[in-house]
Amino acid sequence: MNTNTSLSNQDLHNRRLAATPRGIGVMANFFIDRALNSEVWDVEGKRYIDFAGGIAVLNTGHKHPKMVAAIEAQLQRFTHTCYQVLPYESYVTLAERINALTPGNHAKKTCFFSSGAEAVENAIKIARASTNRPGIIAFSGAFHGRTMMGCALTGKVSPYKIGFGPFPAEIYHLPFPIDLHGVSVEDSINVLHILFKADIDPKRVAAIIIEPVQGEGGFYAAPPALMQALRKECDEHGMLLIYDEVQTGFGRTGKLFAAEHYDVMPDMITMAKSLAGGTTLSAVCGKAEVMDGPAPGGLGGTYAGNPLAIAAAHAVIDIIEEEKLVERANYLGDKLTKRLKAAQAKTPSLKEVRGLGSMIAAEFFDPATNEPSMDVVKRVQQAALDEGLILLTCGVYGNAIRFLYPLTIQDALFDEALDIIDRALAKA
Repeated sequence: MNTNTSLSNQDLHNRRLAATPRGIGVMANFFIDRALNSEVWDVEGKRYIDFAGGIAVLNTGHKHPKMVAAIEAQLQRFTHTCYQVLPYESYVTLAERINALTPGNHAKKTCFFSSGAEAVENAIKIARASTNRPGIIAFSGAFHGRTMMGCALTGKVSPYKIGFGPFPAEIYHLPFPIDLHGVSVEDSINVLHILFKADIDPKRVAAIIIEPVQGEGGFYAAPPALMQALRKECDEHGMLLIYDEVQTGFGRTGKLFAAEHYDVMPDMITMAKSLAGGTTLSAVCGKAEVMDGPAPGGLGGTYAGNPLAIAAAHAVIDIIEEEKLVERANYLGDKLTKRLKAAQAKTPSLKEVRGLGSMIAAEFFDPATNEPSMDVVKRVQQAALDEGLILLTCGVYGNAIRFLYPLTIQDALFDEALDIIDRALAKA
């Protein structure tokens, strides 16, 4: 039922255009009034199934009762002190939990921030302070945030870099290996070696940062051979290896962390998004000796490790464990993949279905030209939205659809969404 009868989507759209800058792009032409688990309702009362999850933030769904209760309980105690002024036990306990949950038995330390970009930015600071080196290597197609450092690391120009330079120096990019686009692991490592000969001495490189599964770049999983080669290069030259798990973390890939799919240990992991169920929290976890690189006072932030978000994160970890959401990610992902591959036989433009766990993407090419097709993707996305299913796109060419439903989605709603996807593919 519509609880805001005086509001209309069109009126709010007009007000948005007048009050907010065009640089904040908005996908939907409707405005959300309320949400629960995997469903949202707009201000006019229309209901949608949410396969966006706030861009991979809501693995535990909208308004999970346990998370709401945790935030309410913290509200009654205190909402903010700034951890660096007046610390609180819940911050320390959450750091201990993440140290234990992340891969590897080595000594670790964790610090908290507010956004994924902030976590990445601080991981770079830690890497530089720990190694006393300036250089950072990232990958094409990567997305690491919208700060100036985040933009510099991000391997996609439009829309993230246009008009915003110059960016921080000493950032270099390697091609990300994607078989579908003709780039191999050998190609990537060859470019790394050329980079060391032409642009920067490896002894001046602090770290290589990589998403185990590229998010915005198209949901491409890094081949194990790439991770092994990067670890070898890092060990040989004294560089650090950073996994950006902002989008992949907390069950999305069918493991708690995507790093668990590989036999390669990173030196640091960044995380955010589904860490705290929609509240603003991010983290950097790494080897203790690396994390202690910056001097006291070198890390922090006024809102970093906000107590409400910390409480939410404790609840999220409990929910993932109690409701076996890692296992459910694999179950749902298998179900979606089977449905998409069945549709692929009658959808010539659907070039590839791929993913780990519930980090699934469908990539589209124009069958006439065999080139990536953004137009087909937009038609599928709109056809689904017309039937009440929210989907997101991704990829360097904007030609893939990613599926980011809550892992808590009810089976009946998931089946309803799969039927809508079938019809959207048929229409497009």
